[in-house]
Amino acid sequence: MLDDAGLRALREAARLSPENLPLRRHLAEQLLAGGYLSEAEVEYRAALRLVPGDPDIVAGLAEAFVRQSSHGAALSALEPFLAVPGYPPRLGVIAARALLGEGDTVGAAQRYRDAVSRDPAVSDPDLAVRLEPPQPVADVPAYAAPVSSGETGVEAVRSRVTFADVAGMDTVKEALRIKLLLPVQQPELFAAFGKRAGGGVMMYGPPGAGKTHLARAAAGELGASFIDVGLADILDMYIGSSERNLRATFNLARRNRPCVLFFDEVDALAARRADMRQAHNRQLVNQFLAELDGVDERANEGVLVLAATNAPWYVDAAFRRPGRFDQLVFVPPPDVAARGAILRILCRDKPLAEMDFDAVARATDQFAGADLKGVVDRAVEAKLQQSISAGRLVPLTTQDLLAAARNARPTAVREWLATARNYVLHANDSGAWDELTPWIKDIR
Repeated sequence: MLDDAGLRALREAARLSPENLPLRRHLAEQLLAGGYLSEAEVEYRAALRLVPGDPDIVAGLAEAFVRQSSHGAALSALEPFLAVPGYPPRLGVIAARALLGEGDTVGAAQRYRDAVSRDPAVSDPDLAVRLEPPQPVADVPAYAAPVSSGETGVEAVRSRVTFADVAGMDTVKEALRIKLLLPVQQPELFAAFGKRAGGGVMMYGPPGAGKTHLARAAAGELGASFIDVGLADILDMYIGSSERNLRATFNLARRNRPCVLFFDEVDALAARRADMRQAHNRQLVNQFLAELDGVDERANEGVLVLAATNAPWYVDAAFRRPGRFDQLVFVPPPDVAARGAILRILCRDKPLAEMDFDAVARATDQFAGADLKGVVDRAVEAKLQQSISAGRLVPLTTQDLLAAARNARPTAVREWLATARNYVLHANDSGAWDELTPWIKDIR
């Protein structure tokens, strides 16, 4: 079903005038541009019946095939033209994409170079990057300077945070270590079982629980590059630009492997396609899935993809397929012991009197990590004013933290658990949210 009224009008016009070739061609081009790939394929085939062998129409049909990952069909359509010297260069670029999709990187590179040498206007910078040989993991320098994607402003940097800087959450850290870190650190062992370095993990939980901090720590623990991707780095008002930004970001990660590629608020980039009204939004989700899969099984080797969301139930189910974000990791609100450990880390570089962090931890039930940071910040501000008035440094005390905690309220943990309860009880046929069951027992 077409969402665009203009496309529906064009289709109706083509139905009433089936022999009108310019109209058929225009409809097919608009469908392709709008992401209606199967509909575009039908119209290009209808146009070819009117003018068999038209290279521009064949190019559009092959493009529709490639974007549906029907690479063999695209090559079959192009083959009669490619066998003739001097074929249109545009067809060579489309053939290069199809060959790359089938894993023939050498053949794709040859086709692409031949086409661009005859007509530089058909060059495709993104395709050229994908045709470059991947850098071996061992060749990545231990301390690389920040590298920009050149299109989105996203940079690959080195994280100085490690798991030692993450208080508590031992279960979460162990899951990340086994899934993402150990395959890079012990490649021979994992290769013996047919496992390669790379893959995806989606972390979910209430706001402020430390998901971004965990991602940075995973990169620091590995000594890998870290790319923090925000919505503004990907989303663009122009159709096609968001997909291009996403592709450029993945290519940046591949050039800087081993690399931790982190998508925050991933539900905005990977929302359920059934809920979308615009075709270009669905195309962004399709592009995201294609990048996670890679053009071949080694395309994303050494690229560790982490995602974080507060609303995992809004993420398209296709992202949970094996090979993508096949492991969901719940990042829970910190318990008493974890809250005490977080407070110790937050206060370790501050002048302290004798502290009872456990007492503060008991007084901050349902506080997330971000809430505890707010408590420490408020206590420090009050202590700074006191030190200025006294004319000397006055250390932070347990009572200062308790006073700040009494004036603070946890942000969203209880509200998030109330929302999660609805999905656990009423939308959990797959068992995806079983891990949340112990956390919602006391929520009404």
